[in-house]
Parts: sequence; C-alpha cells; structure tokens
Amino acid sequence: MPIKVLVVDDSALIRKVLSEIIQSDSSLLLVGAAPDAYVAKRMVQEFRPDVITLDIEMPKVDGLRFLEVMMKAVPTPVVMISTLTESGANATLRALELGAVDFMAKPKLGVAQGMNDYAHTIIQKVKAAAKSKLSHPTETRCSKHAAMRYTGTEKLIGIGASTGGTEAIKDVIMHFPKNAPATVISQHMPPGFTTTYAKRLDSLCEVTVREAKGGERLLPGYAYLAPGHQHLKVERSGADYRLALDDGPKVSGHKPSVDVMFNSLAEHAGENAVGVLLTGMGRDGAMGLKAMKEKGAITFCQDEESCLIYGMPKAAVEIDAASYVLSLADISDAILDTLERLGAGSRL
Repeated sequence: MPIKVLVVDDSALIRKVLSEIIQSDSSLLLVGAAPDAYVAKRMVQEFRPDVITLDIEMPKVDGLRFLEVMMKAVPTPVVMISTLTESGANATLRALELGAVDFMAKPKLGVAQGMNDYAHTIIQKVKAAAKSKLSHPTETRCSKHAAMRYTGTEKLIGIGASTGGTEAIKDVIMHFPKNAPATVISQHMPPGFTTTYAKRLDSLCEVTVREAKGGERLLPGYAYLAPGHQHLKVERSGADYRLALDDGPKVSGHKPSVDVMFNSLAEHAGENAVGVLLTGMGRDGAMGLKAMKEKGAITFCQDEESCLIYGMPKAAVEIDAASYVLSLADISDAILDTLERLGAGSRL
C-alpha cells in the first residue's frame, strides 16, 4: 500500500510544490493539501494519513498548536516545514519536543538543481517518518551519578545522531553531572539550527553546552556541538585535546558527519574515549564507531525499541561496532559507569 501523505501549509505555492513532489513518487499517495489547521483537522479525520508535512507559521491556529492537539488525539508521524531563521529553529525544536519526527526547510523556489535535491530529501524523510516509532515525552529522572567528581581531561565522550536525535541527545546529556568529562556531539542539522539547539541544551543541562568554534581546549563540564555544515574533529595537542572544524565535502552523505568525529576520536583518544550512536536514518557513524571500538574505546548503540529511526545504530550493530546495545533510558548511566570503571570519576 502506498504511504498516504497530507500536506498542510498556508502558502498555495508551497502546497503546490510539496504536492507535486509527493505525487512524483509512486510509493506515496497525496490524500490532500490543507491551507490551515481547521481544514487539516477534517482531512486527518477523513483520510487518516500515514504522514503529515506541516507548516509552522499558519493563520488562525499555528502549526505547533495543531501538532500538540493532534498528537494527543490522533498520533501521526509529522515532518515539519520550517523557515531557516532563529525563530524558525526555536519553533522547530519545540515541534520535535511535541513529537514531530523530522523537519525540512522551506523549499528554495526557482533553482532547478536545488529543487531536485530538495525533492529527493523530502521524499526520503516522508518514507522514514512512515516507518518511525512515535516518541513520547521522556520522564524526568535522577541520575545516580549526580554526586560524582570527574577529574582530568583525558577521558572524552562522543555522541552522534540524526533523525530523532535532538530529543535523544537531550535525554542523555541532561543526566550528566556538571563536571562530566568533555563531550563532543554531531547531530545532522542545518546551519543556524545548531546554534539554537546548543543554546536550548545549555539551558536544560548541568553541563555547559556550546556550538563548537574550532580551536577550543576540551574541558570537563562542557559539551561541544558540531555546527551545521561543518565536520567536528578532535585533535591531540600535547597533554590536551582540542577541537577542529573541517569544511570539506560530505562524508557518509552528511556534513557534519558522525563518522568524521568518531574517526578522529579513534585516532587521537583511543581507549580514553566512549562512543555513543543514537537514533537516525542511514549509516553515518557505524564505521567510525567500529574504528573507536578497534582502538579500545567502549561503544554504545541505542536499541531498536527506543529508537525513533533504527538506521544508524542498526548499521553499527550489524558490523559489531557496539560494545553494548541499550535503551535510551539506560545509556547515560551506562556511559558514566564505564568512565568510573576507567578511573575518570570518584565518589564525593
């Protein structure tokens, strides 16, 4: 059966563009195109779509309010269509918290090659959303490691994710104590969104979260997020580790690439690093995680049950790149247990 898709956007032109993209793939079936939340509500009830593309900024009832109500009444995979602005990024991150599966920027009209790439990406995201497991808000829980003291700069944590990763990463690092070992993060996001995401994480976590600038010395109590469209690497500098940014081509189909970050950790940190691969579509991070494991690092993959999209972790598990496969709820404590065994932490 084809995947039933409902397009919701107040712009007639955007509705037309998205509708044509959906109709261009025989495995997708466009069931409707709604100009506002009221029409969308009726279409959801009538057609029961498998996936909805949803504009954030709409008249009468905005996309966030519609999403919040719909996810309680008729939970449905949603791909948000967002503007590449700071306010758009904030709204998009809120949408992901409310249960949206993924997001796309508004299409850039009038550029043929750009539109071809956009169409390919939106089709892939819609298909992935149709197979996703809808997430639920994570319960607040206390980490047993809140009273740990971490010393030195020799231990590092590397975390990679893609679709569903914004919430998964948040769930993991929210339970790190304020002086946890330095953490580097690569999440597939466009420029601008990573800046907003880093600020949001910083407001929620005990550790200080910053978007990486390049050249920073990695310090305990800090987490560094790869900026959109730049690879993040870790390099050795004497007794310290420092960050480097790479504006080279995409690796494993992405920039930032998790593979690039994990490979740098394998090369420069070896057994002093812990690697974590979370939910995401595709295979990015699998080979890099295996390289880390082969250099003596302890590696973790999120399990299928708790993944929104079991793509990247599955690829890693298939090549024996994971030391442990755990549910999202168990990963943060497992990371810190490992670091304690490795001598990075001591009880207060």
